[in-house]
Amino acid sequence: MNKKSKNKLIWVAIIVVIIGIFSYAMYQDSIPGKYDDFTKCLKDKGAIFYGAFWCPHCQKQKSLFGKSKKYLPYVECSTADGRGQVPQCNDKNITSYPTWIFGDSSQETGELSLETLAEKTGCALSQ
Repeated sequence: MNKKSKNKLIWVAIIVVIIGIFSYAMYQDSIPGKYDDFTKCLKDKGAIFYGAFWCPHCQKQKSLFGKSKKYLPYVECSTADGRGQVPQCNDKNITSYPTWIFGDSSQETGELSLETLAEKTGCALSQ
């Protein structure tokens, strides 16, 4: 096999791998998350999760939702430089993260279990 044929074969293999990776990623995005309905219900019930990208407790809170975290009613409170807070969070007097504000205007701070969120909102937690 000459050098030109080898290069062509390598490029074809690279393209096939890229197409395979892209297809797999698209397939994974199409599979519903375990808590999709639960997170959508949280939003419907008026629950809002206020957090900051640099907050390890907020990251842990989000991780409880797995793939369904994309549906969380989440508000990013930190400015892009991580040194301030956006006006929306100042207006709500958010002073620590994570903070949840519920439809009945009650407020909880810290990492909340999914069971606690279900109790506070009346949303069914699928097992």
